[in-house]
Amino acid sequence: MGFLESLEQRARAVGGTIALAEGDDPRVIEAAADLAARNMCRIMIICPGAGRRDDHDALEEAGVEIIDPLTDPRREKLAELLHQRRANKGLTPEAALDAVADPLYFSSLLVGAGIADGSIGGAVRTTADTVRAALHCIGPAPGLKTVSSAFVMVHPDPTWGADGVMVFADCAVMPDPNPVQLAEIAVSAADTFRSIVGGEPRVALLSFSTMGSADHPLVAKVRDARAELERRGATFAFDGELQLDAALIPGIGAKKAPGSKVAGHANVLVFPDLNAGNIAYKAVERLGGARALGPLMQGLSKPANDLSRGCSAADIVQTTFLTLLQARG
Repeated sequence: MGFLESLEQRARAVGGTIALAEGDDPRVIEAAADLAARNMCRIMIICPGAGRRDDHDALEEAGVEIIDPLTDPRREKLAELLHQRRANKGLTPEAALDAVADPLYFSSLLVGAGIADGSIGGAVRTTADTVRAALHCIGPAPGLKTVSSAFVMVHPDPTWGADGVMVFADCAVMPDPNPVQLAEIAVSAADTFRSIVGGEPRVALLSFSTMGSADHPLVAKVRDARAELERRGATFAFDGELQLDAALIPGIGAKKAPGSKVAGHANVLVFPDLNAGNIAYKAVERLGGARALGPLMQGLSKPANDLSRGCSAADIVQTTFLTLLQARG
């Protein structure tokens, strides 16, 4: 069984509860029905009363919980939780109660409160909206301040990464991370690899230089990120700065970075900025024939994921699989 074929089976074994925001969108409704039919997990969809549709009745009969954030009995407790998290930023109790009416905030607060194991939004709303709600309601993982993103790249050639599967980060959120942020992206990407792919990550901090072959402030940033990982005592294999070929091709890695535990065998690629990461994942997808799963948000204490506004119901189903695996940790 290949990686893509195994995702559903592995996610079903995790189970749990997923909250889908934007529950009045037809794609979300179709995805919820599909997930219920697969007996994948418990599904909540968040939909203000004015957006309720006739097909919600069929979802409820299938066991999906339809939640109106304007009338749900948990809304005041969730507002209290949000106020506790954001009072130091000036959020008043009244403003917190108003925020809970937003399905993105409500779904993220369900995760923050431990009622749901993960949330998914962004079929209608922007990435900025989804990330903001997750940060405010769930917060970063212990020891981290940086929330970023990753793609799981499934390549038809099994010689790359882990039988053709790699993690690319950050490709969607952080435009120009500083060295500390870049190190935290690497920590999160290693966790993403462990939870989604399985096995031990080998993280390459990428640059246009390999081990001092060039000297430039852009290279220094990557070296400083490596030093930050060393300072933190990161428990996964990492190395940098590495050029892409040195990171992935054993012969080149051995020549350019002899003795490295990562060079030539990387399965997690950390890009120095969003330009590089976004271009790279699209090039590997479009020109290299890889399947790009994501983007997945990473660096949060509990999973919350963002969809493309052009997503299909099938994309939402697949993102649910990945979110369940992230929740398992």
